Amino acid sequence: MTMTKIAVIGSGTMGRGVAYVAALNGFTVSLHDINKESLKDAEKYIYDEWKKSEQQGFITKEDMEKGKSSLTFSLDMKDCVEDADLVIEAVLEIMDVKIKVFKELDQLCPPHTILATNTSTMSPTEIGAQISRPDKVIAMHFFNPVHKMKLIEVIKGLDTSEETIEYVKDIGKQMKKETVEVNEFPGFITSRMNCLIGNEAMNMLMEGVASAEDIDKSIKLGLNHPMGPLQLADLVGLDTRLRNMEYLYQTLGEKYRPCPLLTKYVKAGKLGVKTGSGFFNYKN
Repeated sequence: MTMTKIAVIGSGTMGRGVAYVAALNGFTVSLHDINKESLKDAEKYIYDEWKKSEQQGFITKEDMEKGKSSLTFSLDMKDCVEDADLVIEAVLEIMDVKIKVFKELDQLCPPHTILATNTSTMSPTEIGAQISRPDKVIAMHFFNPVHKMKLIEVIKGLDTSEETIEYVKDIGKQMKKETVEVNEFPGFITSRMNCLIGNEAMNMLMEGVASAEDIDKSIKLGLNHPMGPLQLADLVGLDTRLRNMEYLYQTLGEKYRPCPLLTKYVKAGKLGVKTGSGFFNYKN
């Protein structure tokens, strides 16, 4: 089977990023969301980003036009996935929500369709156990911003077939990404490390060790990270980071207990870039 049609479920930051990259690399892509405004925002974002990339010489005008002709937007999940070869779910990092989506997909998708979750922490085994095709369930952890970040973590569940793993790794290559194969464990590779580093940075900020600016500057210049851990948490979304930390705390124990300052910021609605305020101010 040659995979050519990809459906992406959820048009938020990660979903629109995956759709952007897939359409630009030769796949026929349908992006679905239940929210009309979110879908319109995603369409504008993708087209604007393509235009910027074309103006900066990263892609050609022909690339951009091919991407536009390959990408559709849909409020109807059935229409979006009925002939899909691969579905990539990119909804909230809440297990009950993901399982609900996968149960719908199991009913709507053709028997051959591979179902992937774009999760940074959660179990493809648990998701797969809820539907009739656990051998075709896998996790593809993309990174934000998807069109710039080079890696996809490919996480196999207990029942994921080798055929599914190889197909998904091949899709990653066609998207011009590097892949790493991970045996399922909470947090996989990158999220476990990111959450620890970010949580310790938040604890240092709470303790008054240094300012947010100086903590991030130290990590960037002293440890050669491209982005400081507090800036990265703002980019991911502090509500998303808190959900990830809570999941890792439940599954891996005390060292992943969320910093109280993170909880306080989320309660205050300071969620990072998407609200204009988090550990840094983005309103100006």
